[in-house]
Amino acid sequence: MKRQKQLNGSAAEVESAFYDALNRADLEALMALWADDEEIVCIHPGAPRLIGHAAIRASWAALLAGGGLHILPTQLHETHNLMSSVHTVVEGLAGGAAEPAHLLATNVYVKTPRGWRIVLHHASLAPGGPPGDGGAQILH
Repeated sequence: MKRQKQLNGSAAEVESAFYDALNRADLEALMALWADDEEIVCIHPGAPRLIGHAAIRASWAALLAGGGLHILPTQLHETHNLMSSVHTVVEGLAGGAAEPAHLLATNVYVKTPRGWRIVLHHASLAPGGPPGDGGAQILH
């Protein structure tokens, strides 16, 4: 699956576009941010590791079917060099019938000839989640 859009800015701009696409439930925009490499990886909280575009696309399609996820990333910590950037963020997840939750996410970006792209998104439930959380697993 080839993508036409070039993103030359920064990994931070791709990350902003990633969360914007999630909040708008825009699957096409979301998948356009991933690297063309079939070795891309996505791990949702409490779920198995997904490798490749088809598996990752199917998971996001199912998660976005009910609308956007309403995620607010905060507390960015970034480590980078010329060709890669690793971001850790706290994702505030709210909306729908679920109680608000906090997830810890790692997003890894690489610089490709077509600009910065996501190669890994890994999220897990933050320990000691929000009060009244009850330890429920939230898939995103």
